[in-house]
Amino acid sequence: MAIRLVPDQDRPSAAIEVSLAKPLPDYDLEQMDQPTPRDVDGILVSQGFRDLVDDARGVLTEILSGTGFEIVQLTGAICPGDDEVYRPGLSIVLKQTSAQTGGELSVDSLTRIQTCADQLEQRLNLA
Repeated sequence: MAIRLVPDQDRPSAAIEVSLAKPLPDYDLEQMDQPTPRDVDGILVSQGFRDLVDDARGVLTEILSGTGFEIVQLTGAICPGDDEVYRPGLSIVLKQTSAQTGGELSVDSLTRIQTCADQLEQRLNLA
């Protein structure tokens, strides 16, 4: 699994993309590598993937408690992989609630976001 962190410019928020590479039998998600983005669409609308998104929201809400960050968005994503394959993934946007409008996230804040993403990965056994 790959976690990609992209801080927003001139905003106290960042996007996290979590590409799912291994099967997740608990969610009935067996075949991750797909030849086209359209094939990933079928995974993103499955009940298993919706259950994964719900679980990710609950776990992330718990992880973020007391950190000063909030979930702005949590959805499914089509993630390009290696060798012209596509995978389902999670697209997450977090915002620092205490930051001033127009300011970017500090290095410490980005490190905290990365730590939260790593904890999400561990708690849901995504890697």
